[in-house]
Amino acid sequence: MILAFLVMTMGLIQSCKNKNPSVAKVYVRSQSDQLVSGAKVVIIGDVDNETTTVAYVDTMFTNSSGFAEFDMQPYFDKAGKENSVGVFDVIVRNGDDYGDTTGFRVRVHNTAVQTVYFEN
Repeated sequence: MILAFLVMTMGLIQSCKNKNPSVAKVYVRSQSDQLVSGAKVVIIGDVDNETTTVAYVDTMFTNSSGFAEFDMQPYFDKAGKENSVGVFDVIVRNGDDYGDTTGFRVRVHNTAVQTVYFEN
């Protein structure tokens, strides 16, 4: 009886996990097209965009594979169910190297990918 209860509980816990997470993955590349680890990546909600985007800022550093992976579920929780898309500006910095991009579109329950190149 206890074993059956444990199995049912584990099944319930597994079914509550988000099987389609909302993720924004940002790759950072140098001017010579090499992936850069340890770069600071900031995503900023573009509240002036036509797409309704709420104010949001998050910061991460790229991993050894040269990308930062943002869990966007907190953004979509804040934005509400009626806002299933957000548009972001991305700023990257590593020492004196800098790069940015605008119009990075992220959808709920999807993985969005953007590559940012250093300008100098």
